[in-house]
Amino acid sequence: MGVINDEFGAFVAYNAVEVDHAADGPLAGLTLAVKDIYDVAGYPTGCGSPIKLAESPIHRTSAPAVQRMLDAGAEFIGKTNTDELAYSLNGQNMHTGSPVNVRAPGRITGGSSSGSAAAMAAGLCDLAIGSDTGGSVRAPASYCGLFGIRPTHGRVPLDKTMPLAPSYDVAGYFADDAEIFLKAAPVFLGDDETAFTLSRPLRADDAFAMLMSEREADALKPAQMQIAGVLGDAQSVTLAADGLDAGYWVFRHIQAHEAWQVHGAWITEHDPQMTPGVRERFEFGRDRTSAEVDAAKAKRRVITAALEDLLGTDGVLILPTVPSIAPMRDASGDDLQAFRERALAILCISGNSGLPQVSLPLAGLDDCPLGISLLGPRGSDRALVELAAAIVARH
Repeated sequence: MGVINDEFGAFVAYNAVEVDHAADGPLAGLTLAVKDIYDVAGYPTGCGSPIKLAESPIHRTSAPAVQRMLDAGAEFIGKTNTDELAYSLNGQNMHTGSPVNVRAPGRITGGSSSGSAAAMAAGLCDLAIGSDTGGSVRAPASYCGLFGIRPTHGRVPLDKTMPLAPSYDVAGYFADDAEIFLKAAPVFLGDDETAFTLSRPLRADDAFAMLMSEREADALKPAQMQIAGVLGDAQSVTLAADGLDAGYWVFRHIQAHEAWQVHGAWITEHDPQMTPGVRERFEFGRDRTSAEVDAAKAKRRVITAALEDLLGTDGVLILPTVPSIAPMRDASGDDLQAFRERALAILCISGNSGLPQVSLPLAGLDDCPLGISLLGPRGSDRALVELAAAIVARH
């Protein structure tokens, strides 16, 4: 059957159940791990919550995002741990523990796709499905030295998947190998509706200004040079005249409001014990007013239009995935929250706009991974993955 229990805390300790997959196909011979917010035939869906797990039936069919990988020949080997209700960037869950980041000892994996990233980094699988609402594929990809994609919003179906904030939720995947990352793209993403040629590189100066220090900036310079080797020199641009923090608050208000709309009644009914920070984020959403949310949505439309105009059909935005390497596992709650807010100011560029972003493991600092990202026009997901593979191949 493959891996179910492991020493890295990556997998949920479910009893192994064989899941049918195609005998051949483009992903034949590759193993697949799946975040425990997606239904998988023969398994419950726990969503990082013991109460949700107790309430869950054993599902008879798998989520479409999973089934398309199985139909392409991938072999399912287990469901992976997640932060409670997928509402965290840290990968720390008081009920299931914190998966181990083997590539940054003593540091977090990031979340909420923590188990998927941990399994991938530890070499326990060839592909892993996660989800990304605020940054839950891209941040763990950077922290764990992986390829990861947040697709165009709405591109991959989310049926039979636990929602968090529907206007931000997307399904994404990780790989540790550029060829496998590329091989999975047609299966997971389908075809681009337009033949994109991403040939106009843009450097998001205000995103690079969110890095923690000059050390991170210096660490990312070789990666930028590698990208320039394929795309040429990038034009410097500023995305937000009023600062990226403004976009963060747009994201924060809408995401939290939607999360409470989805889960608030359940939280009120069950009053679950939750990891510090998770309940507070839900309660922040509970307390948002209609005026605040409407204003944030109006601002989001402006942000989206400006970014789409900047990119056109041929632009590709270069930006750091997150402000630095993974925070320490024993960092204080206040320090983790401060880093989360700084990271989300960068991560929400893709989230607010709904545009696709790929994180590439091209840099490092203090012997820990540090990702750099490419963000493309709406619907350019396959072209973006192909560009990422071309950049890596040039190294």
